[in-house]
Amino acid sequence: MNHIIYFLLLFVLPSNLHADEIGSVDTVFKFFGSNHKIIVEAFDDPKVSGVTCHLSRAKTGGVSGSLGIAEDKAEASIACRQIGPIKLPLNLQNGESVFSKKTSLVFKTIQVVRFYDKKRNVLVYLVYSDKLIEGSPKNSISTVPILKWKQ
Repeated sequence: MNHIIYFLLLFVLPSNLHADEIGSVDTVFKFFGSNHKIIVEAFDDPKVSGVTCHLSRAKTGGVSGSLGIAEDKAEASIACRQIGPIKLPLNLQNGESVFSKKTSLVFKTIQVVRFYDKKRNVLVYLVYSDKLIEGSPKNSISTVPILKWKQ
């Protein structure tokens, strides 16, 4: 029963978190369908103005990838930077999702979550791949020190 609920959540609830594709490189030539790629995307933190993250992730090609039914590799890297004055909202929560993207037809997504290291005044962004059936330990982090912005 839980699998049905997860399935409905993935397909019924649209994600309002959007990334802009910056570019891609082909990594493996596929005779039929698109090539395997590494895609670079950018997104702004939806709650913390002044922070942009760039995410690189694997994209499976071939016929199944072209049809959108392939499962992408659970590999991603992230780099986040201050691009303007940072204003922290009062309701900032550790582990809050700032970006997610489906990487398989049903059960796998790339997630980016944010943490605030108050002692060091630093935002920490963690990217990882999850699977509703079984987790994945592959992950990457990026930190953004909160500095006074000079204009």
